[in-house]
Amino acid sequence: MAAPRKVCVVGSGNWGSAIAKIVGVNAARWDTFDATVNMWVFEEMVGGRKLTEIINTDHENVKYLPGHKLPPNVVAVPDLAEAVKGADILLFVVPHQFIVRVCDTIKEHIKKDAVGMSLIKGVDEGPDGLKLISDVIRGKLGIAMTVLMGANIANEVADEKLCETTIGCKDKVNGPILKELMQTPNFRVTVVEESDVVEICGALKNIVAVGAGFCDGLGFGDNTKAAVIRLGLMEMIAFAKVFCTNCQVHPATFLESCGVADLITTCYGGRNRKIAEAFAKTGKTIEQLEKEMLNGQKLQGPATAAEVNHILKNKNMVDKFPLFNAVYQICFNGHPVTEFINCLQNHPEHM
Repeated sequence: MAAPRKVCVVGSGNWGSAIAKIVGVNAARWDTFDATVNMWVFEEMVGGRKLTEIINTDHENVKYLPGHKLPPNVVAVPDLAEAVKGADILLFVVPHQFIVRVCDTIKEHIKKDAVGMSLIKGVDEGPDGLKLISDVIRGKLGIAMTVLMGANIANEVADEKLCETTIGCKDKVNGPILKELMQTPNFRVTVVEESDVVEICGALKNIVAVGAGFCDGLGFGDNTKAAVIRLGLMEMIAFAKVFCTNCQVHPATFLESCGVADLITTCYGGRNRKIAEAFAKTGKTIEQLEKEMLNGQKLQGPATAAEVNHILKNKNMVDKFPLFNAVYQICFNGHPVTEFINCLQNHPEHM
Protein backbone atom coordinates (compact mmCIF):
# COMPACT_ATOMS: atom_id res chain seq x y z
CA MET A 1 0.00 0.00 0.00
CA ALA A 2 1.29 3.49 -0.88
CA ALA A 3 2.46 5.70 1.99
CA PRO A 4 -0.17 8.26 3.06
CA ARG A 5 0.21 11.52 1.17
CA LYS A 6 1.12 14.61 3.15
CA VAL A 7 -0.88 17.75 2.32
CA CYS A 8 0.14 21.40 2.73
CA VAL A 9 -2.14 24.43 2.24
CA VAL A 10 0.02 27.32 1.03
CA GLY A 11 -1.96 30.35 2.21
CA SER A 12 -4.40 31.08 5.01
CA GLY A 13 -6.70 33.89 3.96
CA ASN A 14 -10.47 33.57 3.78
CA TRP A 15 -10.46 30.91 1.01
CA GLY A 16 -7.29 29.16 2.18
CA SER A 17 -8.77 28.71 5.66
CA ALA A 18 -12.11 27.43 4.27
CA ILE A 19 -10.20 24.87 2.17
CA ALA A 20 -8.04 23.90 5.14
CA LYS A 21 -11.24 23.09 7.04
CA ILE A 22 -12.34 20.64 4.29
CA VAL A 23 -8.90 19.14 3.73
CA GLY A 24 -8.26 18.74 7.46
CA VAL A 25 -11.45 16.69 7.90
CA ASN A 26 -10.78 14.53 4.83
CA ALA A 27 -7.09 13.95 5.63
CA ALA A 28 -8.09 12.67 9.07
CA ARG A 29 -10.85 10.51 7.58
CA TRP A 30 -9.06 8.70 4.71
CA ASP A 31 -6.01 6.42 4.90
CA THR A 32 -4.83 7.88 1.58
CA PHE A 33 -3.57 10.98 3.42
CA ASP A 34 -1.32 11.83 6.33
CA ALA A 35 -3.61 13.12 9.11
CA THR A 36 -1.56 16.26 9.82
CA VAL A 37 -2.16 19.11 7.37
CA ASN A 38 0.29 22.00 7.44
CA MET A 39 -1.07 25.45 6.58
CA TRP A 40 1.37 28.25 5.85
CA VAL A 41 0.27 31.39 7.69
CA PHE A 42 1.82 34.80 7.05
CA GLU A 43 2.59 35.76 10.62
CA GLU A 44 0.87 38.83 12.03
CA MET A 45 -0.28 40.06 15.41
CA VAL A 46 -4.00 39.98 16.21
CA GLY A 47 -5.08 41.43 19.56
CA GLY A 48 -1.55 41.12 20.92
CA ARG A 49 -1.16 37.44 19.94
CA LYS A 50 0.53 35.77 16.99
CA LEU A 51 -2.01 34.55 14.42
CA THR A 52 -0.31 31.10 14.22
CA GLU A 53 -0.54 30.73 17.98
CA ILE A 54 -4.27 31.61 17.91
CA ILE A 55 -4.92 29.07 15.12
CA ASN A 56 -2.93 26.30 16.82
CA THR A 57 -4.44 26.95 20.27
CA ASP A 58 -8.01 28.03 19.53
CA HIS A 59 -8.31 26.34 16.07
CA GLU A 60 -9.78 29.45 14.45
CA ASN A 61 -8.40 31.94 11.96
CA VAL A 62 -9.90 34.91 13.79
CA LYS A 63 -8.69 37.42 11.20
CA TYR A 64 -9.70 35.84 7.89
CA LEU A 65 -12.34 33.22 8.77
CA PRO A 66 -13.81 34.22 12.13
CA GLY A 67 -16.53 32.09 13.68
CA HIS A 68 -15.37 28.81 12.08
CA LYS A 69 -13.44 26.12 13.89
CA LEU A 70 -10.59 24.49 11.96
CA PRO A 71 -9.92 20.80 12.58
CA PRO A 72 -7.21 20.34 15.25
CA ASN A 73 -5.03 18.41 12.76
CA VAL A 74 -4.58 21.61 10.68
CA VAL A 75 -1.30 23.09 11.95
CA ALA A 76 -0.43 26.73 11.27
CA VAL A 77 3.25 27.13 10.30
CA PRO A 78 4.74 30.64 9.93
CA ASP A 79 7.88 29.50 8.08
CA LEU A 80 6.97 28.83 4.43
CA ALA A 81 9.89 26.51 3.64
CA GLU A 82 9.17 24.53 6.82
CA ALA A 83 5.45 24.27 5.99
CA VAL A 84 5.97 22.63 2.57
CA LYS A 85 8.68 20.20 3.66
CA GLY A 86 7.75 16.60 2.84
CA ALA A 87 4.39 17.53 1.26
CA ASP A 88 3.11 15.31 -1.55
CA ILE A 89 0.19 17.62 -2.39
CA LEU A 90 0.59 21.41 -2.33
CA LEU A 91 -2.58 23.53 -2.45
CA PHE A 92 -1.76 27.09 -3.50
CA VAL A 93 -4.24 29.66 -2.13
CA VAL A 94 -2.43 33.03 -2.07
CA PRO A 95 -3.21 36.26 -3.97
CA HIS A 96 -1.76 35.84 -7.46
CA GLN A 97 0.53 38.86 -6.98
CA PHE A 98 2.58 36.83 -4.46
CA ILE A 99 2.91 33.50 -6.24
CA VAL A 100 6.35 34.10 -7.78
CA ARG A 101 7.83 35.05 -4.42
CA VAL A 102 6.22 32.00 -2.80
CA CYS A 103 7.64 29.66 -5.49
CA ASP A 104 11.13 31.17 -5.20
CA THR A 105 11.03 30.57 -1.44
CA ILE A 106 9.94 26.92 -1.60
CA LYS A 107 11.59 25.53 -4.73
CA GLU A 108 14.60 24.07 -2.90
CA HIS A 109 12.40 22.59 -0.15
CA ILE A 110 9.70 20.61 -1.97
CA LYS A 111 9.57 17.02 -3.15
CA LYS A 112 10.29 16.74 -6.85
CA ASP A 113 7.32 14.42 -7.38
CA ALA A 114 4.86 16.60 -5.45
CA VAL A 115 1.54 17.46 -7.13
CA GLY A 116 0.41 21.09 -7.03
CA MET A 117 -3.12 22.43 -7.18
CA SER A 118 -3.81 26.10 -7.84
CA LEU A 119 -6.95 27.60 -6.29
CA ILE A 120 -5.79 31.06 -7.39
CA LYS A 121 -8.13 33.07 -9.60
CA GLY A 122 -5.97 35.33 -11.75
CA VAL A 123 -3.65 35.34 -14.76
CA ASP A 124 -0.15 36.57 -15.37
CA GLU A 125 1.58 38.06 -18.39
CA GLY A 126 4.22 36.01 -20.12
CA PRO A 127 6.37 37.23 -23.03
CA ASP A 128 3.91 35.62 -25.47
CA GLY A 129 0.76 36.89 -23.76
CA LEU A 130 -1.46 35.08 -21.28
CA LYS A 131 0.25 32.96 -18.66
CA LEU A 132 -1.89 30.88 -16.32
CA ILE A 133 -0.93 30.82 -12.65
CA SER A 134 -0.59 27.02 -12.81
CA ASP A 135 1.95 27.53 -15.64
CA VAL A 136 3.86 30.06 -13.52
CA ILE A 137 4.02 27.55 -10.66
CA ARG A 138 4.92 24.66 -12.98
CA GLY A 139 7.66 26.75 -14.60
CA LYS A 140 9.14 27.77 -11.25
CA LEU A 141 8.88 24.44 -9.42
CA GLY A 142 8.86 21.81 -12.19
CA ILE A 143 5.99 19.87 -10.60
CA ALA A 144 2.74 18.46 -12.06
CA MET A 145 -0.06 21.02 -11.69
CA THR A 146 -3.85 20.85 -11.39
CA VAL A 147 -6.46 23.52 -10.64
CA LEU A 148 -9.66 23.89 -8.61
CA MET A 149 -12.21 26.57 -9.57
CA GLY A 150 -15.91 26.93 -8.91
CA ALA A 151 -18.82 28.89 -7.49
CA ASN A 152 -17.19 28.85 -4.09
CA ILE A 153 -17.67 31.88 -1.84
CA ALA A 154 -15.38 31.02 1.07
CA ASN A 155 -17.75 31.81 3.94
CA GLU A 156 -20.51 29.69 2.41
CA VAL A 157 -18.11 26.78 1.89
CA ALA A 158 -17.00 27.16 5.53
CA ASP A 159 -20.68 27.25 6.59
CA GLU A 160 -21.03 23.87 4.81
CA LYS A 161 -23.75 25.12 2.50
CA LEU A 162 -24.12 22.92 -0.57
CA CYS A 163 -21.93 23.99 -3.47
CA GLU A 164 -20.07 22.52 -6.42
CA THR A 165 -16.55 22.93 -7.69
CA THR A 166 -14.46 21.80 -10.68
CA ILE A 167 -11.01 20.23 -10.63
CA GLY A 168 -9.06 20.55 -13.87
CA CYS A 169 -6.60 17.66 -14.02
CA LYS A 170 -5.03 16.18 -17.16
CA ASP A 171 -3.62 13.18 -15.26
CA LYS A 172 -6.10 10.32 -14.79
CA VAL A 173 -4.21 8.97 -11.75
CA ASN A 174 -4.17 12.20 -9.72
CA GLY A 175 -7.78 13.22 -10.47
CA PRO A 176 -9.52 10.65 -8.20
CA ILE A 177 -7.01 11.22 -5.36
CA LEU A 178 -7.59 14.96 -5.43
CA LYS A 179 -11.35 14.46 -5.59
CA GLU A 180 -11.12 12.26 -2.48
CA LEU A 181 -9.12 15.00 -0.71
CA MET A 182 -11.60 17.77 -1.57
CA GLN A 183 -15.09 16.26 -1.77
CA THR A 184 -17.56 16.36 1.13
CA PRO A 185 -21.34 15.82 1.24
CA ASN A 186 -21.75 19.59 0.76
CA PHE A 187 -18.71 20.37 -1.44
CA ARG A 188 -19.33 18.39 -4.62
CA VAL A 189 -16.42 17.90 -7.00
CA THR A 190 -16.39 17.22 -10.75
CA VAL A 191 -13.05 16.40 -12.42
CA VAL A 192 -12.48 17.48 -16.04
CA GLU A 193 -9.39 17.25 -18.20
CA GLU A 194 -9.54 20.80 -19.65
CA SER A 195 -7.57 22.35 -16.82
CA ASP A 196 -6.55 25.43 -18.86
CA VAL A 197 -10.17 26.32 -19.61
CA VAL A 198 -11.17 25.72 -15.97
CA GLU A 199 -8.44 28.12 -14.87
CA ILE A 200 -9.22 30.80 -17.45
CA CYS A 201 -12.85 30.81 -16.25
CA GLY A 202 -11.68 31.39 -12.68
CA ALA A 203 -9.67 34.43 -13.71
CA LEU A 204 -11.95 36.08 -16.26
CA LYS A 205 -15.19 35.92 -14.29
CA ASN A 206 -13.71 38.47 -11.85
CA ILE A 207 -13.58 41.06 -14.66
CA VAL A 208 -17.25 40.42 -15.47
CA ALA A 209 -18.11 40.72 -11.76
CA VAL A 210 -16.59 44.21 -11.71
CA GLY A 211 -18.94 45.10 -14.58
CA ALA A 212 -21.88 43.63 -12.64
CA GLY A 213 -20.89 45.76 -9.64
CA PHE A 214 -20.85 48.89 -11.82
CA CYS A 215 -24.44 48.02 -12.86
CA ASP A 216 -25.50 47.71 -9.22
CA GLY A 217 -23.79 50.96 -8.27
CA LEU A 218 -25.48 52.79 -11.14
CA GLY A 219 -28.88 51.31 -10.25
CA PHE A 220 -29.46 49.55 -13.58
CA GLY A 221 -31.45 46.57 -12.28
CA ASP A 222 -31.51 42.84 -12.94
CA ASN A 223 -32.18 42.86 -16.69
CA THR A 224 -29.06 44.91 -17.36
CA LYS A 225 -27.02 42.79 -14.98
CA ALA A 226 -28.20 39.63 -16.76
CA ALA A 227 -27.00 41.17 -20.04
CA VAL A 228 -23.58 41.86 -18.45
CA ILE A 229 -23.36 38.25 -17.27
CA ARG A 230 -24.33 36.82 -20.67
CA LEU A 231 -22.04 39.13 -22.68
CA GLY A 232 -19.26 38.50 -20.18
CA LEU A 233 -19.67 34.74 -20.62
CA MET A 234 -19.47 35.16 -24.43
CA GLU A 235 -16.21 37.11 -24.02
CA MET A 236 -14.86 34.44 -21.64
CA ILE A 237 -15.56 31.70 -24.22
CA ALA A 238 -14.09 33.79 -27.06
CA PHE A 239 -10.97 34.54 -25.00
CA ALA A 240 -10.50 30.85 -24.16
CA LYS A 241 -10.77 29.90 -27.86
CA VAL A 242 -8.13 32.44 -28.86
CA PHE A 243 -5.66 31.65 -26.10
CA CYS A 244 -6.06 27.92 -25.36
CA THR A 245 -4.20 26.90 -28.49
CA ASN A 246 -2.77 23.75 -26.89
CA CYS A 247 -6.13 22.23 -25.95
CA GLN A 248 -9.67 21.78 -27.21
CA VAL A 249 -12.19 24.26 -25.85
CA HIS A 250 -15.46 22.42 -25.30
CA PRO A 251 -18.44 24.69 -24.56
CA ALA A 252 -19.61 22.04 -22.05
CA THR A 253 -16.76 23.02 -19.71
CA PHE A 254 -18.38 26.46 -19.33
CA LEU A 255 -21.49 24.69 -17.98
CA GLU A 256 -19.44 23.23 -15.11
CA SER A 257 -19.22 25.03 -11.76
CA CYS A 258 -16.01 26.77 -12.86
CA GLY A 259 -17.90 28.49 -15.69
CA VAL A 260 -21.45 29.77 -15.58
CA ALA A 261 -22.06 28.93 -11.89
CA ASP A 262 -18.94 30.73 -10.66
CA LEU A 263 -19.76 33.66 -12.94
CA ILE A 264 -23.29 34.05 -11.54
CA THR A 265 -22.14 33.70 -7.92
CA THR A 266 -19.38 36.25 -8.33
CA CYS A 267 -21.67 38.72 -10.09
CA TYR A 268 -24.17 38.58 -7.21
CA GLY A 269 -21.79 38.09 -4.26
CA GLY A 270 -18.04 38.32 -3.87
CA ARG A 271 -15.63 41.18 -3.32
CA ASN A 272 -15.16 42.30 -6.94
CA ARG A 273 -18.85 43.08 -7.33
CA LYS A 274 -19.01 44.78 -3.91
CA ILE A 275 -16.02 47.05 -4.49
CA ALA A 276 -17.17 47.93 -8.03
CA GLU A 277 -20.60 48.92 -6.70
CA ALA A 278 -18.97 51.18 -4.10
CA PHE A 279 -16.67 52.61 -6.81
CA ALA A 280 -19.68 53.58 -8.94
CA LYS A 281 -21.52 55.08 -5.94
CA THR A 282 -18.71 56.91 -4.10
CA GLY A 283 -16.19 57.97 -6.73
CA LYS A 284 -13.36 56.70 -4.47
CA THR A 285 -10.46 54.87 -6.11
CA ILE A 286 -10.28 51.07 -6.27
CA GLU A 287 -7.17 51.18 -4.02
CA GLN A 288 -8.97 53.28 -1.39
CA LEU A 289 -11.98 50.96 -1.34
CA GLU A 290 -9.76 47.87 -1.19
CA LYS A 291 -8.08 49.28 1.94
CA GLU A 292 -11.38 50.33 3.55
CA MET A 293 -13.50 47.26 2.76
CA LEU A 294 -11.35 44.16 2.38
CA ASN A 295 -9.56 43.71 5.72
CA GLY A 296 -6.18 43.17 4.05
CA GLN A 297 -7.43 40.94 1.22
CA LYS A 298 -6.62 41.70 -2.42
CA LEU A 299 -8.96 42.39 -5.31
CA GLN A 300 -8.37 40.29 -8.45
CA GLY A 301 -10.81 41.72 -11.05
CA PRO A 302 -9.15 45.04 -11.94
CA ALA A 303 -5.65 43.50 -11.93
CA THR A 304 -6.84 40.70 -14.24
CA ALA A 305 -8.52 43.28 -16.51
CA ALA A 306 -5.18 45.09 -16.84
CA GLU A 307 -3.28 41.90 -17.71
CA VAL A 308 -5.96 40.80 -20.20
CA ASN A 309 -6.00 44.26 -21.80
CA HIS A 310 -2.24 44.16 -22.28
CA ILE A 311 -2.48 40.74 -23.89
CA LEU A 312 -5.36 41.79 -26.19
CA LYS A 313 -3.45 44.93 -27.24
CA ASN A 314 -0.50 42.79 -28.30
CA LYS A 315 -2.87 40.67 -30.39
CA ASN A 316 -4.67 43.76 -31.74
CA MET A 317 -7.98 42.34 -30.48
CA VAL A 318 -9.16 44.85 -27.86
CA ASP A 319 -12.22 45.80 -29.95
CA LYS A 320 -13.51 42.23 -29.92
CA PHE A 321 -13.79 42.34 -26.10
CA PRO A 322 -15.64 45.59 -25.32
CA LEU A 323 -16.84 44.54 -21.86
CA PHE A 324 -13.35 43.51 -20.69
CA ASN A 325 -11.96 46.71 -22.19
CA ALA A 326 -14.58 48.95 -20.55
CA VAL A 327 -13.78 47.53 -17.10
CA TYR A 328 -10.08 48.20 -17.71
CA GLN A 329 -10.62 51.76 -18.99
CA ILE A 330 -12.89 52.68 -16.06
CA CYS A 331 -10.62 51.16 -13.39
CA PHE A 332 -7.31 52.52 -14.71
CA ASN A 333 -7.76 55.30 -17.26
CA GLY A 334 -10.36 57.48 -15.60
CA HIS A 335 -13.18 56.73 -18.04
CA PRO A 336 -16.49 57.66 -16.40
CA VAL A 337 -18.25 54.65 -14.93
CA THR A 338 -21.51 55.98 -16.38
CA GLU A 339 -20.15 55.14 -19.84
CA PHE A 340 -20.02 51.43 -18.98
CA ILE A 341 -23.50 51.01 -20.41
CA ASN A 342 -22.24 52.08 -23.87
CA CYS A 343 -20.12 48.94 -24.12
CA LEU A 344 -23.33 46.89 -23.75
CA GLN A 345 -25.35 48.93 -26.25
CA ASN A 346 -22.56 48.76 -28.83
CA HIS A 347 -21.43 45.20 -28.16
CA PRO A 348 -20.62 43.21 -31.36
CA GLU A 349 -23.21 40.68 -30.15
CA HIS A 350 -25.84 43.37 -30.75
CA MET A 351 -24.60 44.51 -34.15
